[in-house]
Amino acid sequence: MVAPSVKTVELPLVEDTEEFGRKLGELVRAGDLLLLAGPLGAGKTAFVRGLARGMGVQGRVSSPTFVVARVHEPAEGRSVRLVHVDAYRLGGHLDELDDLDLDTDLVDAVVAVEWGEGVAERLNEDHLLIRLERGIDDVRTAQLVPQGEWTSRPLPV
Repeated sequence: MVAPSVKTVELPLVEDTEEFGRKLGELVRAGDLLLLAGPLGAGKTAFVRGLARGMGVQGRVSSPTFVVARVHEPAEGRSVRLVHVDAYRLGGHLDELDDLDLDTDLVDAVVAVEWGEGVAERLNEDHLLIRLERGIDDVRTAQLVPQGEWTSRPLPV
């Protein structure tokens, strides 16, 4: 097995994080799984806001912490939904993740899972792990770890 090619991008402002998400949103397609990792305040939800804009989905994007998952329908002329999941409250309980039926959503939607590393990889071996970090200078970095077919797909870096 070949080790994935890790790419890193610097994101000095929150707007840069959103713009990075928007660029990736223009590249994703139904069936894609994005796993977002990083501490509180690292920019996971900001990234998903940009992702949603790039995908052209409807609705305000905010952290789905208390509802666990939000579905954003495509705008007119678009066909792919965004399912935005916050796995933080699941506490690593795989049964609860199964109850969300995300493998069904992966047929016709892009699924972005905040706090997904170590929890949601089993949904699809083809996924993109995005590790977000926030430095002491507030500059964020995104480390992209493509798995499976993502190793041969274009990334916005």
